Amino acid sequence: MLYTSSPLLASKTPVWRSKFIVAVIALGFLGLAGRAAYVQVFGNAFFQRQGEVRFARTLELPANRGKIVDRNGLILASSVPAASIWAIPEDVDQDKPEVRAKLKQLAKLLDMPQADLLKKLADEDKTFVWIKRQLDWDVGQQIAALDIKGIYQRKEYKRQYPEGEAAAHVVGFTNVEDHGQEGMELAFDKELAGKPGSRRVIKDRLGRVVESVGETVPPVDGKDMQLSIDSKVQFFAYQKLRDQVAAHKAKAGSVVVLDAHTGELLALANYPSYVPDKRQNLTGEQLRNRALTDVFEPGSTMKPFTIGLALETGRVRPETIVDTNPGRITITGSTISDTHNYGVLTVEGVIQKSSNVGTTKLAMQMPAREMWETFSAAGFGQKPQLHFPGVVTGRLRPYKSWRPVEQATMSYGYGLSASLFQMARSYTVFANGGRVIPATMLKTSEPAVGVPVFSERTADQVRKMLQMAAGPGGTGQKAQTVGYSVGGKSGTARKQVGKNYASGKYRAWFTGMAPIDKPRIIVAVMIDEPSNGVFYGGAVAAPVFSEVVQQTLRMMGVQPDMAVKPQIVANAVEESL
Repeated sequence: MLYTSSPLLASKTPVWRSKFIVAVIALGFLGLAGRAAYVQVFGNAFFQRQGEVRFARTLELPANRGKIVDRNGLILASSVPAASIWAIPEDVDQDKPEVRAKLKQLAKLLDMPQADLLKKLADEDKTFVWIKRQLDWDVGQQIAALDIKGIYQRKEYKRQYPEGEAAAHVVGFTNVEDHGQEGMELAFDKELAGKPGSRRVIKDRLGRVVESVGETVPPVDGKDMQLSIDSKVQFFAYQKLRDQVAAHKAKAGSVVVLDAHTGELLALANYPSYVPDKRQNLTGEQLRNRALTDVFEPGSTMKPFTIGLALETGRVRPETIVDTNPGRITITGSTISDTHNYGVLTVEGVIQKSSNVGTTKLAMQMPAREMWETFSAAGFGQKPQLHFPGVVTGRLRPYKSWRPVEQATMSYGYGLSASLFQMARSYTVFANGGRVIPATMLKTSEPAVGVPVFSERTADQVRKMLQMAAGPGGTGQKAQTVGYSVGGKSGTARKQVGKNYASGKYRAWFTGMAPIDKPRIIVAVMIDEPSNGVFYGGAVAAPVFSEVVQQTLRMMGVQPDMAVKPQIVANAVEESL
């Protein structure tokens, strides 16, 4: 059969039809060329942006967080490499026996039930899921060796805290993203964190890096921070505090140790505490930095300031007689009492015996404004200038609102409140020639510049009285230590619950300094709710003060100034509540 014999081929095709087809093809090519020109030239920026949104990513290159070290360079917190495991569930082929066997090994390395691992991998619609964060680097290497398709890891850093629970409330901790959450980790988070770098990459639809684009910005590591804390003093103070809290079946306790020359915080310990890098069952009771956040009525530890003001204004001298008979005094219908009738005392004896009546009689000779100004200058009612989270102000009401009985009770520490840290800092007045000095948690070698509260003569006189209070016949005899002279004041106060004082609940504390002639350290101790039959500060808190003072001065290389053993009378004087 010949094709030419076909009637269709033999018929003539109109010329316009072929021209129309060529024109349509030409228009199609022109449209494609126009679209290509729009995509490649005129609309290029738009399509570039859309591509970047879908496939370009900026990967953060984490900076190594700075170390926190103590005054001697010993590490309190440092970062170590860690492996964080993640997965693309749809890439994990669980149907294969060899993969299931590897997943079983993976669960064992992750220290998690295999059922939990499989649950994380169950949703195959997900393209990203965290399996476990911040594993030890060695474990991460073992996981990488399993070579399971769809299981990946990312290098991160996690914090380690060699001093553990002893320094937990000072150092604090970071979260899984390496941001400071408590303590110095939070206070100096910006400086410690540094600045992360970045790397621009193209990823495929499964999130895998295909290529790098643009410049890589390297991370800037965080700065190291050197604290004023001495880790040895810190550990010893924490250990003694913990033992005393347990021995007296107390609720909690705190210790603060200050350098009397520089204002450096050598130790700040609280119990109960916690391990910063093991916080699975952390409670609020463990987390509270009680020495800085809890306020209480200081009680008898305020008496030296009232007596100091009376001496400073020339109203009395150390040997001035104060008649405390019959052991109580009534102010506008309210009766103030001593635990015993001490009879006739000197001003020195008022501090030594911790007489509420004697202190009240001296306070009522002075205008309320003078007392308020003295207390304020010593730091009460003022927020401490300490770069640390959670520092509280305490409470000191304006003097214009004081009633006579309130002025009387404030003279011996009731009606105002302060933290243990504020109490420790306020006693720098008596250790620095009448000047209160600022406190710091960062190491410094420069003597602190203080604010005058009393004259040097008054400070010396009160310091002598504090030595008597911690000596034979005083309320703080158990504060004495071998080789070093000490001075300080014990305090005991009923705990206030709501608007009333709780029956049988007390706070006991002791604040003092050593050596007494040229003080090098100030130590404040607080025991909350001792419940083993003894609750006075001189019996509960003073022994901790004694041990911490002796050990700290030895560590600092301070030469002993006494060659005799401490003289402790069996029946020590009890301070008035």
